Amino acid sequence: MKLLMTGAFNCTAEQKLNIEKLGCEVMFQQMENEPLSEEMYTADIVICNGLFLYNDLDKFKNLKFVQLTSAGLDRVPVEKMNEKGIVLHNARGVYSTPMAEWVLTGVLTLYKNTNAFYSNQQNHKWIKDRNVKELSGSTICIVGCGSVGTECAKLFKPFSNEMIAVDIVKPKSDLFDNYYTINNVTEAVKNADVVILTLPLTDETRNMFNKELLSQFKNDAILVNISRGAVVNEVDLIDALKNGKIDGAVLDVFNTEPLDENSELWEMENVIITPHNSFVSQKNNERLFNLVYNNLNTYMKEAEK
Repeated sequence: MKLLMTGAFNCTAEQKLNIEKLGCEVMFQQMENEPLSEEMYTADIVICNGLFLYNDLDKFKNLKFVQLTSAGLDRVPVEKMNEKGIVLHNARGVYSTPMAEWVLTGVLTLYKNTNAFYSNQQNHKWIKDRNVKELSGSTICIVGCGSVGTECAKLFKPFSNEMIAVDIVKPKSDLFDNYYTINNVTEAVKNADVVILTLPLTDETRNMFNKELLSQFKNDAILVNISRGAVVNEVDLIDALKNGKIDGAVLDVFNTEPLDENSELWEMENVIITPHNSFVSQKNNERLFNLVYNNLNTYMKEAEK
């Protein structure tokens, strides 16, 4: 079968050889937003991230299997793929560990005010801070309890008295103490010290965290977003931060990326900004390859029957 692989999958020569041994003729396209050759449109299998943002799915007449390098499905036409009977896999679980570690790091950075200490170190200043906070005993609310949300719960559980889950279905994990449906998210966030967003971007979740919902947060609460920027109304978030409606934010995703250099978020001392970097880890390639290989192997065996 013909397999189109994009630069979204940083495949080593050895990994490519192992994929070819499954019976795949591999074609490669580095940039997903650049034109494809006619031959590439004959692919039976595609491994990509945002390829279908720039290329019409209908042009792929032979496409039967798509493997995404991302966990999110918001960059592919899921409904159309289902209609065409195309097998679709995401990268579930590949990035959960580094993302959860990033969340914990960000929250502790705000709680312990480490940015200020680092700045003082650079300026050789000995200044104590009597207002640093303790994470132990906090209530953590995780909105979206898939693999990333569950990994966050695993890291935060030792610090907290209560772990709150918010999702469309009740998580099976015993890490969570309480559960709210996504329709009752307002009640879930009211008593939370930290609210962590790992939910997917859909028509229903777009701008979910707006002025109305943010007004239900505790004034000393922290919002963490590692899902998609559009889940949060950025204008309303800035207003809530400026007016003390919430205490701080840890943000790795934004409505527009890169974040506009004129955004007020850059200058806020109670905000931590990273450039959609929370998923990065030196161990991702091995995890992603194992996932891709196993999914391909299963598909190829089924196709032979």
